[in-house]
Amino acid sequence: MSSSTDTDGHGKTELFSTGREKTKCAVIVPVISIYGADTGHRTNPRTGAARLEEAVGLANALSDLEVVYSNHFTLRKYRPATLIGQGALDDVKQQIDEQGIKLLIVDHALTPVQQRNLETALQIKVLDRTGIILEIFGERAQTKEGRLQVELAHLNYQKGRLVRSWTHLERQRGGGGFMGGPGETQIESDRRMLQQRIKYLESALDDVKKTRDLHRKNRKRKPHPIIALVGYTNAGKSTLFNRITHADVRAEDLLFATLDPTLRTVELPHGDTVILSDTVGFVSELPHDLVAAFRATLEEVIDADLIVHVRDIAHEDSDAQAEDVEHILMDLKIDPKDSARVIEVWNKIDLLPEDDPRRLSEPVQSTNGAGIPVSAQTGQGIPGLISYIERKISEKRTVLAVRLPMEELGKLYWLYEHAEVLDRIENETDGSVLVSVRVDPKNGPEFRNRFGSFVQTEPDDIATTAA
Repeated sequence: MSSSTDTDGHGKTELFSTGREKTKCAVIVPVISIYGADTGHRTNPRTGAARLEEAVGLANALSDLEVVYSNHFTLRKYRPATLIGQGALDDVKQQIDEQGIKLLIVDHALTPVQQRNLETALQIKVLDRTGIILEIFGERAQTKEGRLQVELAHLNYQKGRLVRSWTHLERQRGGGGFMGGPGETQIESDRRMLQQRIKYLESALDDVKKTRDLHRKNRKRKPHPIIALVGYTNAGKSTLFNRITHADVRAEDLLFATLDPTLRTVELPHGDTVILSDTVGFVSELPHDLVAAFRATLEEVIDADLIVHVRDIAHEDSDAQAEDVEHILMDLKIDPKDSARVIEVWNKIDLLPEDDPRRLSEPVQSTNGAGIPVSAQTGQGIPGLISYIERKISEKRTVLAVRLPMEELGKLYWLYEHAEVLDRIENETDGSVLVSVRVDPKNGPEFRNRFGSFVQTEPDDIATTAA
């Protein structure tokens, strides 16, 4: 039985039935005991029950799966051949025979050998954690870039799992009999076709990235700060995004409900305009290939002026989820403890007990790590969050008065393009113009170079930034 899966060329594998009947599946979570510290695997701080709940949630995120059996097994060590022991294997096999299960999801990374051995022993398809996440992304990606990214991640994942599974790529390329010389084995042909497809996707993504970079540069010409929402999947980012922007982005009690980034302009109460970005949710043990493939999308986070880390504070594993998000931010070279750039929001406080101190916190970031308590669902705490965001944005900008003589009025265009012009007074006597502008610190050096001699007010902070 093949240990690989076909794709349709868009990142979605043809694992499941295309009819109305859902594919019955089983979900198992191998949990190492405290005696397994010498296995070389990173210990997962979550409880077996919590991990099982998330794994079932991943399976339910696919519309054509029906979870009919789920369980977590405590292991003293991971077995090189099958990961789980014979007892757990027998238990799963019994359920497969009794319930007509066609797919097994193992909430752990499987080596190609382990996946093949499990499929041979159980005679059904097997997906590990990486595989099921890729399946979800393949089903949900809507944009051209998202589909390209998912397929690239899927092909990189399948590199070591080739067992005569990529001959469909020849059909995609039109065939023609030029795929290989005499004596070439099927696996060599498959591997070469896969590598060619990977190169094509990388080239296509480079083109998409150039377009995205161009759009990003155009946005940077405008004085609108970018605010990125990040967080563990299903933390409520899209609900918060909709609450703030009055948009209708898909927001469901579903893992990875949002994949493709969504951007909206928002006018804050005191007149500032910002760009709010809703991004893909993070998850523990997010596949490395997927992080790499979606790096172009995540650059919206990298370039953001302010990052809002949304936490499901009512979840039993909220602390562990926050740690996973922080690890991914660090992978993106972002310091999650940088209070000047990253703020933490405690969402879903409506699900906490009435006397829980976390729902009574003030809407400020304190030194003890307290976040801003909100309920995106009910709207509680949202005004305080918006006020805090506005204050953080204002802290990053400085208001200056610039007087330009008549012969220098040609420079005004730069201020309108790269700063925020708050007021303009024209002097009819000498033709000069006095403008009040708010300057972002990142534009400080160029501003100083162009207008240093025309500044009427010179706060220390803009002088330091420009230096």
